Amino acid sequence: MPRPVLKTSCANRCARVPVLTLAAAWLLLPLSAQAARAVPVYTVDVAERGGSALQDAMRQALVRATGQREAADDPALATIVADAPKYVKDWDTGARGQSQVVFDGTAIDRAVTAAGRALWDPARPYTLVVLDPPLRRAAADAARAQLEKVAAERGLLISVGPFALNDSGGAPLDGAALMEATRKAGGDQLLVGRGDGTAATGALQWTLYTSATAESWQGPLAAAIDHVVDGLVPRPTGALAQAESPARVRIEGVNTLTDYANVTRLLQASLGVRRLGIGEVNGSSAVFDANVRGGLAGLEQLLAGQARFARVGDGEYRYQPQAGTGP
Repeated sequence: MPRPVLKTSCANRCARVPVLTLAAAWLLLPLSAQAARAVPVYTVDVAERGGSALQDAMRQALVRATGQREAADDPALATIVADAPKYVKDWDTGARGQSQVVFDGTAIDRAVTAAGRALWDPARPYTLVVLDPPLRRAAADAARAQLEKVAAERGLLISVGPFALNDSGGAPLDGAALMEATRKAGGDQLLVGRGDGTAATGALQWTLYTSATAESWQGPLAAAIDHVVDGLVPRPTGALAQAESPARVRIEGVNTLTDYANVTRLLQASLGVRRLGIGEVNGSSAVFDANVRGGLAGLEQLLAGQARFARVGDGEYRYQPQAGTGP
């Protein structure tokens, strides 16, 4: 309970002290980087260095670059596929001794953008995947291989393995606790597939936990990664297809350090937002500076799907900590 304020000439000055202290703390508190990792979009395994192998590798690179499965056969990108040899920058050898082609990513990015297609930011959320209950050894190995194959094709970095979903007493962890454990493990988001533990061939109950929300659906193992990526990639056209540029956004309703930390995490989790920094603090609002594809229009497109941010004007939003169903 707050202490009563004496009605003296000091009252107004004393009332401002906590606000100024909080503002100073905001400005000194570092903006922690997300665990998102850059995907080697344009380094692709090839069976051979000639024939149609380069065109096939380019198709896979375009799917990774855009996040869109349709990119492999997109007529707008057909010229890039046909000219695949012109984009070869180098050759490499993978960890398993496989031959790899390294394409010129900068040149391909320009060509994709010129074709009116959006690029997916190569710094993508590192996703931890767990099946509950764990499968037997052979089934677990097969499930991991299938998940990793689709993730490699779509351009999402994942790690499949054991993860504690219950506390020491056996009670299920809630979304906030799961996300805290995910961040401690170096991940950005957690994908949980729950089944009967006998096989992973049937429909599973999936839940994707992120800093912003928790989404659930039913589906087979083969479609799990596709569902996650489809929800992450930008629209094929629009502001996100443009170049990266500075944007400034004011967020109201940032009243505590916890609010500040949550807003920062939500902004950092928005794909396409780069180099996020604090611009100024004024009472219960904070101004953030960021680099984002499409500038302010691109940032507003990203925030349009965030339930915890209500738009109140151009570049101005109100933080709603109780909105949505996330942790």
